Amino acid sequence: MALLDRVPGENIFIGGIFTLRRREALKQANITHVLSVLRLPLDPHLFRPFTHKVVEADDVEDENLLEHFPATCAFIQDAVDSGGAVLVHCAMGKSRSASCVIAYLMQKHGVTVEQALCHVRQARRICEPNEGFMKQLELWGQMNTPENVEETPAYQRWAYQREVELSLACGQAPEADKIRFEDEHAADRPADFELRCRKCRRMLATSPYLIPHKAPPLNKDQSKPSVPAKPSQICAHYFLDPLSWMRPELEQGKLEGRLECPKCHTNVGKYAWQGMQCSCSEWIVPAISLSKSRTDEVRTTASVTEIRRPPATSKNVGIGLGNL
Repeated sequence: MALLDRVPGENIFIGGIFTLRRREALKQANITHVLSVLRLPLDPHLFRPFTHKVVEADDVEDENLLEHFPATCAFIQDAVDSGGAVLVHCAMGKSRSASCVIAYLMQKHGVTVEQALCHVRQARRICEPNEGFMKQLELWGQMNTPENVEETPAYQRWAYQREVELSLACGQAPEADKIRFEDEHAADRPADFELRCRKCRRMLATSPYLIPHKAPPLNKDQSKPSVPAKPSQICAHYFLDPLSWMRPELEQGKLEGRLECPKCHTNVGKYAWQGMQCSCSEWIVPAISLSKSRTDEVRTTASVTEIRRPPATSKNVGIGLGNL
């Protein structure tokens, strides 16, 4: 009888659902725990006498498997600490089960996603997490494999982005209680500059809340001199996270609208949950923006406070005017 697929150096086995019917092989491998990662009706007789845990998940890219990683890692570790071995399985032993084993190896050994995947494939060559799971594993590593992902800001931002995407897929703005106002969650962070309303000087945002984006290259042929940017190709907007002063507007449930300064009620920006194209040609989704023609960038790190006005103030070039 062929042996089960054992992860090298670990008391961890990986397989599909039919692996559970190989009772003699399971006994020889000293399997004491079984982790099932699938959403199918399961015959309870298959899991006797094992310690059993089920994670109901589909093998689709938008499935949130990340939220289960702390629990699956703890279950696998308990099996190993008990002196037994664990079988991690899904339907085919390819994507969902592999993702949970990879998450465990990343947490235990501090390895990268690629290193853990390569190690798992030594046991089972067909292992290949879907693209959505791979991105979640990368985020898992960036968060340093925490024991509680829901309290991690990076996870909260990712979950918020998912909510926005799901709402847009239904042609709707995100529900009011789902919108994440970043300044209510993030601790104070040093800022290089502030964005102030040009009319009343009210501070609207600081640099840590800006979403960086770059204009696409204007000349792909590096052998030719670069072409000067046209006014329409220069960014006319600052894109940023939702901030608490925007709450009265963003919680109305509209797909798009204008943003007014909370002090003087001047139109200072706009938003489009479904995204919009910046004047530099890049698409931002979702798009919450302040116009460079309606705000001033006030440097906070210089020894003398400096106000940097955008090109729109030039007498010759009216960049950004009329964009709102």
